[in-house]
Amino acid sequence: MTNRWKSIGLAALLAGLTLSASYAEAAGVLTIGRREDSTTFDPIKTAQNIDNWVFSNVYDVLIRVDKTGTKLEPGLAENWTASDDGLTYTFKIRDAKFSDGSPLTADDAAYSLLRIRDDAASLWSDSYKVIDTAVATDAHTLTIKLKNPSAPFLSTLALPNASVISKKGMESLGPDAYAEKPIASGAFTVDEWRRGDRVILKKNPNFWQADRVKLDGVEWISVPDDNTRMLNVQAGELDTAIFVPFSRVEELKKDPNLNVDIDASTREDHLLINHAHGALGKKEVRQALDLAIDKKAIVDAVTFGQGTVANSYIPKGALYYYADNLQRPYDPEKAKELLAAAGAADLTLTYLIRAGDEVDEQTAVLVQQQLQKAGITANLQKVDPSQEWDMTVAGDYDISVNYWTNDILDPDQKTTFVLGHDSNNNYSTNYKNEAVKELVAKARLELDPKKREQMYVDLQKMAKDDVNWIDLYYSPYINVSRKNIENFYQNPLGRFFLEDTVKN
Repeated sequence: MTNRWKSIGLAALLAGLTLSASYAEAAGVLTIGRREDSTTFDPIKTAQNIDNWVFSNVYDVLIRVDKTGTKLEPGLAENWTASDDGLTYTFKIRDAKFSDGSPLTADDAAYSLLRIRDDAASLWSDSYKVIDTAVATDAHTLTIKLKNPSAPFLSTLALPNASVISKKGMESLGPDAYAEKPIASGAFTVDEWRRGDRVILKKNPNFWQADRVKLDGVEWISVPDDNTRMLNVQAGELDTAIFVPFSRVEELKKDPNLNVDIDASTREDHLLINHAHGALGKKEVRQALDLAIDKKAIVDAVTFGQGTVANSYIPKGALYYYADNLQRPYDPEKAKELLAAAGAADLTLTYLIRAGDEVDEQTAVLVQQQLQKAGITANLQKVDPSQEWDMTVAGDYDISVNYWTNDILDPDQKTTFVLGHDSNNNYSTNYKNEAVKELVAKARLELDPKKREQMYVDLQKMAKDDVNWIDLYYSPYINVSRKNIENFYQNPLGRFFLEDTVKN
């Protein structure tokens, strides 16, 4: 157990002192330390928080989720109406401009929605196939006709990946160039992207709420090692940092120069399972894995009381969460029996881990030890955080811890992405269940709240029975900032309201 807790050695200390102080001291420029670098600024081509959390302030959406994370509010659409049959929506687009000064029109909004629906590279197409037509009837009027009524439709318009982009800009620059330095519709523009280092944002003077924005700019700086990132904030080399390790919370709270913010979240950590790899395709083997992992021990050891054991892919407190969903007990002996019956008594797995992620590394050691008691060998493979995601998408893993935070209020988005379709291999797990897939589609169409709730209860039960992945725990967002920073805040869906942040 000696390697469960990462120590802060001389190398980490020196690394923590290498950031250029000029950035942290720049007047009006907020520096944020995060683990990974961005991967793209093309909204339809990512499902990662490291991208969405940045471009939520580079792009704007038709409809936003408010600061409480509980209701929708106008964004680029000033208002909207729906026909009595629920098939036609009409949106009034406000007077707004892109960062290059060109007008933002209903045609740009229609183009953005049809692109997320139709582009072969879109990771989100299934959620928008309900759109039959999207037409700009004039510069400020967008009319959308649906193929059938859709309960989550308005919520999906608040998804950061459905942000409004410039039609002219995308067609003239091409997707590759646009993804590097986009034409912004939000509070900030991308001034420079130094791959592997930082994304430099500057205030967008053409943003329709430019008067609201207090900062001159924002720099998202990649500092993969958790302890190094905390040292950077303590030394004043970063204004803020996200993903504070659970083990550092109490220590950082005692620092008179810092604020530690613990915000309600929709985060759920889970163990991904690659169903396409040998014995992992058998439900009984996955059930054995679930029985072999002591979630309460993991929560106690790695979250220091901040987390709670998860029992569903829908996070606690979210719409249609089923509190009474099955939670398998920790039973390594029962796991052994299931493995033997499935012909997998000597199971050996490759466990992919993000290097430098303190919690992931601690969790991996615990899971490895727990699985060993059930006769399962887990070989730990540490890789760079950016490499880890690519390997997960490619299916180059057996098991790996990951996490999800909801991007919209409705459960359809997460349900569709992890259970209900094949375009991303159900969050790279290769999970397949046609009955589940069919119910996901039906739940999207059901407008009766009670009937719809029962559908999601059933989906949670079915996912748990199949062990699409292993639910581990729910936890809050934990961020740290210097005392001179005000209003550095995430809502439960993870959006940072940097347009309201102040650097004194």
